Amino acid sequence: MGALLSLNSSRTGMSEPFDSQTETCKRQKLSSSLCEENPRLIPSLPDEISYQILARIPRINYLNVRLVSRSWKAAIMSTELFNVRKEIGTTEEWLYLLTKIGGDKLLWYGLDPLSRRWQRLPPMPNVDFEEETRKGLASLRMWNVVGSSIKIADVIRGWLGRKDALDRMPFCGCAIGAVDGCLYVLGGFSKASALRCVWQYNPVLNSWSEVSPMSTGRAYCKTGILNNKLYVVGGVTRGRGGLTPLQSAEVFDPQTGIWSQIPSMPFSKAQVLPTAFLADLLKPIATGMTSYKGRLFVPQSLYCWPFFVDVGGEVYDPDLDSWVEMPVGMGEGWPAKQAGTKLSVIVGGELYALDPSSSLESATIKVYDHQDDAWKVVVGEVPIPNFTDSESPYLLAGLLGKLHVITKDSNNNISVMQTDVQNQSTSLPSASSDNSSGVHAEPAAAFQADPWRVLAARTAGSSEIVSCQALNI
Repeated sequence: MGALLSLNSSRTGMSEPFDSQTETCKRQKLSSSLCEENPRLIPSLPDEISYQILARIPRINYLNVRLVSRSWKAAIMSTELFNVRKEIGTTEEWLYLLTKIGGDKLLWYGLDPLSRRWQRLPPMPNVDFEEETRKGLASLRMWNVVGSSIKIADVIRGWLGRKDALDRMPFCGCAIGAVDGCLYVLGGFSKASALRCVWQYNPVLNSWSEVSPMSTGRAYCKTGILNNKLYVVGGVTRGRGGLTPLQSAEVFDPQTGIWSQIPSMPFSKAQVLPTAFLADLLKPIATGMTSYKGRLFVPQSLYCWPFFVDVGGEVYDPDLDSWVEMPVGMGEGWPAKQAGTKLSVIVGGELYALDPSSSLESATIKVYDHQDDAWKVVVGEVPIPNFTDSESPYLLAGLLGKLHVITKDSNNNISVMQTDVQNQSTSLPSASSDNSSGVHAEPAAAFQADPWRVLAARTAGSSEIVSCQALNI
């Protein structure tokens, strides 16, 4: 009997792992069968409905939502989901801000203006420029791909033949653009080489990738968007005697990934200088660009360190594929910041610019009146701190139909300040109003108590603001 019990006990002990293994196999087969029979994002719901649900979740939560499962991650990173967002009207417009810390380390941040939360973008990948090595230059290693660790004034000195400054030059002078729901970083200098490379950030995939390079290596070029295409004009490249300004321009089609040449800027004002000496001394450069009323407007200046002279600008018409001279009042009155750079932003179809005051502690917002060909004050005071030591004292952005000024406050916080220029613009005097004195009257709304509110802020420390773009996806 004891032997029999011992035998039964032994058999029972042997059968337990067998039964457990069988159950595990059954569960795996059942799970596999269920997945094969119901490979849906949400069980018992068609994927069409599931996409409708996911499309209504705020984008700021997508990084967490994609952790639910592999299928959800694939859905969150699919173009199908963002097409649904467009169809049902749940797209969101974010502000993307590029900052610089530690001399040449740059970081991108995305701001959701509704939740006022910041999201850090992944860093741009490292790149070896083998093509430059084949040209006989030293191997170039670009950490973070973009940088701006020297001021534009140092670049201008190169035009006077200081080649040693060029040889020591770190990567700088990249341009930033945004088209078709993606950010683009273009060109710049790395040591002695002007780069052709172009990098794209896709917020759907939350990743960077390299796209087709420009036809010409250029730094400090200007970008603009027209007909859902990215235009690049001007900039500088390395010449025999230092830095050489570029008149060439090209356009990128994000649908085809192809760059195409457009006619070069004539720089007509620079061609009529009275003497060959001035023509050699004064170097023309594009100092800004904006897409306005279906054309590209490019203000220009003549540089001779440490001075610059405004010479109006030129306008590109894509229908005629040609350049014409910019209206006189527009070019001569376009406000400029450090080293002649002319920032502008389009809000509600109107062209705005910030004009710093001589006190360096305040500024005004001006709007361009195309009927009068004049710039007029629309906001009488912008609370910006002293920025004499800042490379990028402020940035402009159009977000959610309102104008924004991005700057650092006295507590070293990056502040995104918002004002509703649309309401204030309605008080501007019309072009047909009687004004015999010839002086443009300032609207009363321009001097209201405090037209600004801080939309969002974040601790900046020693970092500086470099550039910004708005994307609606």
